[in-house]
Amino acid sequence: MKTVPGKTDRVVIVGAGLAGLSAALRLTGAGREVTILEREQIPGGRNGLLSVASPTGGGSYEFDTGPTVLTMPDLIADALDCVGERLEDWLELTPVDPLYRAYYPDGSTLDVKADTGEMAAEVERVCGPAEAKGYLAYVEFVSKLYRYEMQDFIDRNIDSPLDLLTPNLARLVAIGGFGRLAPKVESYLKDPRTQRVLSFQSMYAGLSPYDALAIYAIIAYMDTVAGVFFPKGGMHAVPRALAGAAEKHGVDLRYGTTVRRVLVEHGRAVGVETSEGERIPADVVVLNPDLPVAYRELLPPEATPRRVKTLAYSPSCFLLLAGSSATYTRTAHHNIHFGRAWGSVFRELIDDKQLMTDPSLLVTNPTRSDPGLAPDGKQIYYVLLPTPNTSAGIDWDVVGPRYRDEAVARLEALGYVGFGDAIEVEDVTTPADWQRRGMEQGAPFAAAHSFRQTGPFRPNNLAAKVEGVVFAGSGTQPGVGVPMVLISGRLAAERILGRDKGYRSRAMRLATPPGPVLNP
Repeated sequence: MKTVPGKTDRVVIVGAGLAGLSAALRLTGAGREVTILEREQIPGGRNGLLSVASPTGGGSYEFDTGPTVLTMPDLIADALDCVGERLEDWLELTPVDPLYRAYYPDGSTLDVKADTGEMAAEVERVCGPAEAKGYLAYVEFVSKLYRYEMQDFIDRNIDSPLDLLTPNLARLVAIGGFGRLAPKVESYLKDPRTQRVLSFQSMYAGLSPYDALAIYAIIAYMDTVAGVFFPKGGMHAVPRALAGAAEKHGVDLRYGTTVRRVLVEHGRAVGVETSEGERIPADVVVLNPDLPVAYRELLPPEATPRRVKTLAYSPSCFLLLAGSSATYTRTAHHNIHFGRAWGSVFRELIDDKQLMTDPSLLVTNPTRSDPGLAPDGKQIYYVLLPTPNTSAGIDWDVVGPRYRDEAVARLEALGYVGFGDAIEVEDVTTPADWQRRGMEQGAPFAAAHSFRQTGPFRPNNLAAKVEGVVFAGSGTQPGVGVPMVLISGRLAAERILGRDKGYRSRAMRLATPPGPVLNP
């Protein structure tokens, strides 16, 4: 594994996102002097927080502005363990049950359960015994994927395609991991309802299940088998915990500080310069902003590799955050409403780059798990609709308000009666807003995980032409999602410290889980 040569005593990390915080804990735990420079006044990056006072008094609405699904919390524990801290001392996590409630156009619903036996019973209730048997076989398949992929292909720095030549590669080929996801799912599951709820996760990787490789079924493993959790205080409690532990153990975390550029001398990073003109010396600089943006805005123009300039990006999303006086008793914490269209949805979003004509959407109701996120008796709703990214050329200043009204009308047609009238406060984020926040092409899910942008073909976390610069976050290896971003922080730290010097013991156990319990 390639590492940063020379002295690495002083490290400056640009951005207090989850990846930057994960790296910081590992580096400070290994004795490095670490400074984090964060342009916002709070940690989290994409895992942000929006606090809005209720116009009727009684407190405020605490909105998460980024991810709402937390899986694999042992990866958070692993980062905290680097400085001798325990997860339970920093976070209170509650299992989400059901993980999702799926609603279908025919009026049926299916609750997704982490317990395999309970989920099999639910599939049998909705779809019949043959489908339940197929579900159990599918769980065995995704569990094998996880065991074969985690250690060799995800939780590891990869410098060359030759690094993939391990016994687990042969195992993945043998079980069909490099075929297409949708046909693989359909080989186990025959009902369109189970097919959808166990393959929609490919959208996190920026791909249609008809285009994604079957290895991306590992995302379904992470939530539908390993479980989904919710932190007391909302998802933003995660970066708050990591930042608190980092500061406790000596990391200098400076908020409200924007980095203008990385200082480079003789091809090596020697520090950073802030927008105020302050120069902060460093032996190594870790960049947590979106990788293509970091290359373009913080490094010399000649440093950007050609393949970074030609990356293809995931679809974006339209997000409506609503503080509401309405409570809907049929909802779960996470609710997925599938439209009648399925294959055509992906064609519209990815190929045609147009808005969905028959939208599927996610509605998260975090106050169902933590009522303290809103004033007494009030609710928070997080409504997400996939959209094309900004390369589609949609004028969101014009389309955004209309699309907001269409989203509200869609919700009311789905049974959220009076949704629009019950909104007390709201915030809308469009693809153009994501881009203004520093996400290339307004894509919160970063570069798509096509074959040519996965593993050794995804941008490397070592800068190609500037020594002493390391990337962390969803734009580099291993990729998108809270677990992957936390791992990327460890991989960045290992580029500085050397392999297996970033407290990997918990994660190594994760690589060979005992497997799901198949209850009778």
